This record gives sequence, structure tokens and C-alpha cells, in this order.
Amino acid sequence: MLSVLQKAPDFRAPALLGDKVAEVGLADYSGKWVLLFFYPLDFTYVCPTELLELSRRAPEFAALNTQIIAASCDSQFSHKAWAEHLGELAFPVLADFSKEIARSYEILLEGGYPARASFLIDPNGVLQYACIHNPNVGRSINETLRVLEAVQTGGLTPVEWKRGDRTLEP
Repeated sequence: MLSVLQKAPDFRAPALLGDKVAEVGLADYSGKWVLLFFYPLDFTYVCPTELLELSRRAPEFAALNTQIIAASCDSQFSHKAWAEHLGELAFPVLADFSKEIARSYEILLEGGYPARASFLIDPNGVLQYACIHNPNVGRSINETLRVLEAVQTGGLTPVEWKRGDRTLEP
């Protein structure tokens, strides 16, 4: 079973980058934090709300040395058509058409699409956070940022900790 504090599964797949398609892999972002952000499917109701908000807030993640990578089991062609409707996104969108990445992160649902899942991977490729949602429930970008900032402190952070708060002393 995949768990935090273990090496994150590596991957490489076609991805939509702006209006182009290129191969993207976890190793491409060595030395950076990565938010790997799975969503169920293109052309759905909840998914665009998340991707558009994440794109709008991408500079906040960049300021924390974090690369966002979105992923679904749709093809790069579906991603491209969807982006023409949504507008350009500020991060790569992986086409996990083979579903190998979703399987390796253990979030592939019976319907053949990924759960709504977020993974924070540290600059050494270690999984520091995993959150899996029901596909009908959108995530909180605020909470993802809060957890990213908390794990980046390297300290003990109490309940409802936020940047600027003190960490705990052992």
C-alpha cells in the first residue's frame, strides 16, 4: 500500500503544456516540491472548478518551490480540446491514458477513472502528503497550501497551524 514517507512512484507520460504536448515525468522536477493533482475526467462539472482555481493560484505554489502537475486518464487530445474551452492552464496536465500512474498511486476507481486525489512530493521524491476525495467533492486549495507550508517547516505543527504560527517544541 502506498503511504506517506516512502518514495513516490515515478512516472513519465504525455502532458499538455500550454498549447503543446510533451513528455513529463516526476524526475523532471527533482529538487522541487511537486503537487500531483489527480482529477476524474475532463469535461465534467467539478473538475474545471478545481483546475481553474489551481491555475489562478499557481504563483502561490511557485513561491513555495512547488510544481503543480495535474493528471487524469483522459488522452492528451482530450486535454487539448478541454483547454481550448477552459483556457490555458499554468501547469502540465498528464494524459494517463494507460492508467498506469493512477494504479501506481492506488487511486484508480472501479469506473476506470482516478479518484480526486492530491499528493505532495518533496524535492527528494518522498511522498509527504496524500489526500483522496470522493469524485463528487471538490478539494480545498487553501488546505493543500496550508499542508505544503506545514511540511516545509520540517517542524511539529499543531491543529489549524498556518504560516506565521509557531511550531511545537518536542
